[in-house]
Amino acid sequence: MKLSTFQIYYTIFVFIALAAFEHIIIGLFPPLFPYIAKDLAIDVGDLGFISGMNILVTAVSSIYWGYLSGKTKRKRLIIIGTLIWVGSIFLTAISQSFVELLLYQVLTGIGLGCMASIGFSVLTDYIPYRKRGLVLSLWGMAQGLGGIVGSMMASLTTTNTSWRWSFELVGMIGLVLILLYVFITEPKRGGSDPELKAVGSSNQSYDYVIEPKHIKAILLQGSNVYLYIQALFMNIATGSLIWIPTLYIYKIIQQGYEMKTAVIASGFLYAIFQIGGMASVYLGHLGDRVQRKSFKGRAYLTAFFVFFTLPLYICFFAIPMTNLSLPTDGDAIDILISLVQQIILNPWVALLFVLSFIASAFQSANTPNWLALITDVNLPEHRGTAFSIANLFNSIGRTFGNVGVGIILGMIGTRFSEPYNYMITLSILQIFLIPSAICYLKMAKHNVIDIKHVKNTLTNRGRV
Repeated sequence: MKLSTFQIYYTIFVFIALAAFEHIIIGLFPPLFPYIAKDLAIDVGDLGFISGMNILVTAVSSIYWGYLSGKTKRKRLIIIGTLIWVGSIFLTAISQSFVELLLYQVLTGIGLGCMASIGFSVLTDYIPYRKRGLVLSLWGMAQGLGGIVGSMMASLTTTNTSWRWSFELVGMIGLVLILLYVFITEPKRGGSDPELKAVGSSNQSYDYVIEPKHIKAILLQGSNVYLYIQALFMNIATGSLIWIPTLYIYKIIQQGYEMKTAVIASGFLYAIFQIGGMASVYLGHLGDRVQRKSFKGRAYLTAFFVFFTLPLYICFFAIPMTNLSLPTDGDAIDILISLVQQIILNPWVALLFVLSFIASAFQSANTPNWLALITDVNLPEHRGTAFSIANLFNSIGRTFGNVGVGIILGMIGTRFSEPYNYMITLSILQIFLIPSAICYLKMAKHNVIDIKHVKNTLTNRGRV
């Protein structure tokens, strides 16, 4: 393998790992709510507000990071951003009050904002056009796996240590990431677009950069508008899913188990029940194939999968964990082995596994195809900013979904106890998948116009 090829794969690997770490941090926080609330003597609802603010600040700051990625060296930016979130994660671990925790999580959000926007910008300049959905599915899957790892890390480390140790551990791993950045190679802007192949072969550079006057056009472009709105609706539904481990906890407690056992088991179940998300690799590849036949194909395909995610999750929430059998000694390995046995031997748990597998698989079609579309319909120098604006809508949706759980839970909780209040609340929020699917159908004709515009523009710029 040539050194240049190795550097490309190394850089892709680092940025995919980077995407995972962003979501490890996001997934780490919610399972720790009961422990943090007790330690700092604050309400769990206040922690939901802090989590929402972290997500929102991450999204807002990513717009500025994304704009910078279209103007300057991205390697330097990613190192600065990582230093910010690593430092604030260590500060989070020593928080002593609500105000301190809020401040440090806001700083964390500012640092995390660079990870998604700049990572996306770099990857789209490396990934061959025909494989965008496939490789971006790995990036999206890394985000999902990061959330799962964060949830499991919280569940497994906190039961035997302090909640602060989880943040310290992530901070130490973040320091290692900074060392890895030293060896990454920044690609040429537009390096993956076939229309600019002549520019690369003639050793010329693609010198177009984003300017402030371009932002209005990025905001109002037909495909982008629908991608933003779709992201908002989609993430209201999926943003609520970070409460699934809490639903598991109460379902397990309902079966007669103590909180410690329920917390450990819920972390494992959350990981096991998200295995279907690995289907995103195939569904991203499938999106590439249908897109080669028609520029409408990817949008229509994703609309189908998003729509049918709705009934699958509602059924999944409603199924009880009847006849659940777990060890009560608090040993994590014993609990994991028992849960695997339950999936095989207990028909109720087996049904939950099947439903969760299909639901998470269908949901996973969204990320790689959404990422590929926002790449296809924007010029190389605009992609970081376009993604960051879209990511703001992603994060607003996740914030609404996260906070919405608390609001609806408060209303539902007056008539229903755990776990039924969580089952009803999460089911209500999945209704937003319907307008999300409709947005894909509406954007299809705009995709044709905008993709042709990008290709024609790059072809003209690529002539030497």
